[in-house]
Amino acid sequence: MKNTALTDTHIKAGAKMVPFAGYNMPVQYVGINAEHETVRKAVGVFDVSHMGEFILKGENALDLIQRVTSNDASKLYDGKVQYSCLPNEDGGIVDDLLVYRIDEKTYMLVVNASNIEKDWEWISKYNTNGVEMKNISDRTSLLAIQGPKAAEALQSLTEVDLVSMEYYTFKKGTFAGVDNVLISATGYTGAGGFEIYFENEHANHIWDAIFKAGEPFGIKPIGLGARDTLRLEMGFCLYGNDIDDTTSPLEAGLGWVTKFNKEFTNAEALQAQKQAGLSRKLVGFEMIDRGIPRHDYAIVDADGNNIGKVTSGTQSPSLQKAIGMGYVDNAFAKEGTEIYISIRDNKIKARIVKPPFYKAS
Repeated sequence: MKNTALTDTHIKAGAKMVPFAGYNMPVQYVGINAEHETVRKAVGVFDVSHMGEFILKGENALDLIQRVTSNDASKLYDGKVQYSCLPNEDGGIVDDLLVYRIDEKTYMLVVNASNIEKDWEWISKYNTNGVEMKNISDRTSLLAIQGPKAAEALQSLTEVDLVSMEYYTFKKGTFAGVDNVLISATGYTGAGGFEIYFENEHANHIWDAIFKAGEPFGIKPIGLGARDTLRLEMGFCLYGNDIDDTTSPLEAGLGWVTKFNKEFTNAEALQAQKQAGLSRKLVGFEMIDRGIPRHDYAIVDADGNNIGKVTSGTQSPSLQKAIGMGYVDNAFAKEGTEIYISIRDNKIKARIVKPPFYKAS
């Protein structure tokens, strides 16, 4: 099992460590609900150094990205980030990812930890025009500083004007005295904030500097447990749960990152699927009756007929009610439709709602 550069720091801080995507990761420090609330109301720090980073460089870098990703990366400009996915050849998704345009010929792709090797091989297969590819995952640390007080908590550490940074943009600059840190106005929580990328050797120094600067703002370390509840309240997909090699980006509600104005892997088949209409859709739902929906629980209709399955579910700390996501037959996908989750052979009533479940006031 791999460690991040900060594993010992997490253990000393009393984190409960678990195996995740081949890494030894902190799942919680003081408790998921308390950590979740810290991010929604103040500011928290996640070590997400297990994520993968690839650099693609050269005259044909954009062309390669255009061929393997579903979104239109030609719309990117220097300092802009784009959410996208890697479609496979069978109608499913190899991975979802972020594409960073560093300059006209240089891009960084950020991929899920569990898919680093798979994604590398997939992109390499299409690299027929000599694009220089570097996998910098093992030497790159990544911290997500999330919450409404993130900009205030971090501003003393950098000359980059954090407050004025637009969502899904990034800048390179000095951070906590370290040069060439990539500061990105992105995140997976819906609470605002930043993700910062830097070389492993600076990890402990940067971690300590963030906590010192953030102390007046109530900054706390946050584990992967709260990361999951935060992303689910926003209706963000998690690879391996809500999307995978068998789910089409259109079924998953990712039509907005599936652009048919260019050629990409399996574009023709996906366009045909769009025109023919979908047989199932990924939906959000909230429980009406008591019960917590869990991954892979069956979704049934009033007569007990199977109409789908739960992909993600939890008791929402912000909303104090159980919520979930899952695929259902298209006839049941309309907002307001009543469905039932099969929990220990009992039909527990739920209602289709449109994510995000949590809306910041």
